[in-house]
Amino acid sequence: MDIIQELENEQIAKMDKKIPDFKAGDTVKVMYKIVEDKGRERLQAYEGVCIARSNNGVNSSFTVRKISFGEGVERVFPLYSPNVAEIEVVRRGKVRRSKLYYLRSLFGKKARITEEKE
Repeated sequence: MDIIQELENEQIAKMDKKIPDFKAGDTVKVMYKIVEDKGRERLQAYEGVCIARSNNGVNSSFTVRKISFGEGVERVFPLYSPNVAEIEVVRRGKVRRSKLYYLRSLFGKKARITEEKE
């Protein structure tokens, strides 16, 4: 392992974040810290299907897609961001790909992902 990877692993260990095991196709609920006026903070839930996951050490991120008022909305969350308070896996999806960008062109019943049986 090179020096940069060792430093990144130390930083990840210092953060002590509890990140669940999830992959593309899973429905996740992300609790995100929003700073409002006068310094007040609140948590906002963002629930949708994880369509991509990028694992790059400290720079890891994941993309969540949801349908809001009939319009598809995607948001990229940094995995180790201090603004991501909690990640909860709502249901596990059964998919055969690591990036589900094809869901962007589908809607309705075609865009459904079957649930993985445990």
